[in-house]
Amino acid sequence: MTDTSYTAAAPLDSLPEGGVAKVDIDGISILLCRSKGQVFAVRNKCSHADEELACGRMRSGWIACPAHGARFRLETGEAMNPPATEPIQTFPVRVVEGMIEVKV
Repeated sequence: MTDTSYTAAAPLDSLPEGGVAKVDIDGISILLCRSKGQVFAVRNKCSHADEELACGRMRSGWIACPAHGARFRLETGEAMNPPATEPIQTFPVRVVEGMIEVKV
């Protein structure tokens, strides 16, 4: 039986290592991030500044808000430094037949 709670978001080969892609699923702006050989999906919004993270710097398992530099762990959404204190939302991700799928 197929789990229909996941939504196809983007082909895996369209997201290079170190790359990010903004997608919209069910009206939610989600950022796909490929870091350290894994694909992550996070809400495209800083928990502190309410800014999009899409233009932020992404490195070694974290992404930074372009407004104030707050960093968040891609795997857990945990805020790593001030001024952010609250985590960002993360979403389960899987890759099926070369397609990145996200569960919202």
